[in-house]
Amino acid sequence: MLKIKKYGAIDIGSNAIRLLVSNVIVEKGKEAQFKKSSLVRVPIRLGADAFVSGKISAENTKRMIDAMEAFKLLMKVHNVEKYKACATSAMREAKNGIEVADEILKETGIKIDIIGGKEEAAIISSTDLNDLIEGDNSYLYVDVGGGSTEFTVFSRGKIVNSKSFKMGTVRLLKNKKAINKEIFEDVEKWIKKNTKNLKKVSLIGSGGNINKLFKMSGRTEGKPISFIYLNAQYQFLKQMSYQERISELSLNPDRADVIIPATKIYLSAMKWSGATKIYVPKIGLSDGIIKSLFYNKL
Repeated sequence: MLKIKKYGAIDIGSNAIRLLVSNVIVEKGKEAQFKKSSLVRVPIRLGADAFVSGKISAENTKRMIDAMEAFKLLMKVHNVEKYKACATSAMREAKNGIEVADEILKETGIKIDIIGGKEEAAIISSTDLNDLIEGDNSYLYVDVGGGSTEFTVFSRGKIVNSKSFKMGTVRLLKNKKAINKEIFEDVEKWIKKNTKNLKKVSLIGSGGNINKLFKMSGRTEGKPISFIYLNAQYQFLKQMSYQERISELSLNPDRADVIIPATKIYLSAMKWSGATKIYVPKIGLSDGIIKSLFYNKL
């Protein structure tokens, strides 16, 4: 007997807000299959508020309310039976984050959970990441967001250590150079310390920017990107102006600026861990929310 369930996940990040609708195919005696049905991304850059003024602006609060109303209607059309909304670093750090979440609940009926970095990493880890980290190999998982980056070291299928750093793409664009230098130095120490006894580390990258870079590379799914290729792409992107990245590479305006600091984070993590390749599975917070909902972990 085959059953199809529809679940929704709302991921409120620092650079954009996403709604993922997934079909969960359940068949007796088989593992559940998760198939993406719809993904809608709205470019509301909350990090530009939270990391500069420390508050979510009235304008962006209104845009969020409109987005949640739209997501609610989309989920109704898709016959979504269960959903969850999670917010990360921008809402977490904004002085009025809880207040904004309360206003959204009052206006739309959508409850937003503001989650910590460790919880975010744990939700993402419940995705298809397990398929990659099996065996005797060692991996450094890097999830680059707009406000923070989550790092997790895996060896022999087990978590060695995990940490969230305030090293997000939107934050890096807004910070002073001296602050960014300090953050990169802290991350370098942490990565070197936690990977020094591991042989042949590979990177696993997640986030909208690495997904875009992977798509641009033309690689087939499951095949990694080399450090040499990623570094060449970084140099190429840096030479182009913001306008050229939009007009010549067809990047979205809210992707064309953050893709530079994001690529720098992945390259730095590869260099400090000694990794020569990066795998890019299609995983993220919204995928983790769907799986956690299905397995009643949320």
